[in-house]
Amino acid sequence: MIMTGNFYEGVLMIAIIDYKAGNLASVSRAFSHISVPNIITSDINMIESADRVVFPGVGAAGAAMKSLVQMGLDKALKSALDSGKPVMGICLGCQIILTASQENNTPCLGLVDGWARGFSEIFAEKGISNLKIPHMGWNRIHLKTDHPVFADIRAEDEFYFVHSFYPSPDHASQVIAETEYGIPFPSVIGMKNLVATQFHPEKSGKPGLRILKNFSGWNPC
Repeated sequence: MIMTGNFYEGVLMIAIIDYKAGNLASVSRAFSHISVPNIITSDINMIESADRVVFPGVGAAGAAMKSLVQMGLDKALKSALDSGKPVMGICLGCQIILTASQENNTPCLGLVDGWARGFSEIFAEKGISNLKIPHMGWNRIHLKTDHPVFADIRAEDEFYFVHSFYPSPDHASQVIAETEYGIPFPSVIGMKNLVATQFHPEKSGKPGLRILKNFSGWNPC
């Protein structure tokens, strides 16, 4: 368990869920850079007591789900969402909140109806052969709806992506933004007190920090 900032009663605290799915230190450093207290933790009590929850991750859906279930963090995440506190998914955390992933047909958390779909399959269907997988690099997002977490984000701002799968919710109303990479794909999804980005805001410079700052002050109620 890694803790940054000061953990005082009554002060905003963000719990960054540690389920052994990648380096979470960059997320923690980004929040610390904007003076938001945060803690990297797998402690369920700490997650329950936090004001906000961030669910990042990189790697394979199957391994991530296995770790989440073994540690009881699948239930902790669902409980956090049900409580109404703001929850943010990042990268893999934007995919496994869905019903399932095409990656080895992995059953996922089911917080949002839909699938994580692979670029390889859709590119093959459409005859796209000139784009590399994984999608890696800087791209813009096209906001399809206003959302407080994306206040003051400009059309020309770019964000850092690295992924082979992308979220595909069943309901178009849950797509907050799209990005173009061979096809237009959902790059931000959400509903109620949940928002999730396929890109890495913690690695996306000032625009990414703006998103994290907005999330830190977001009150979905």
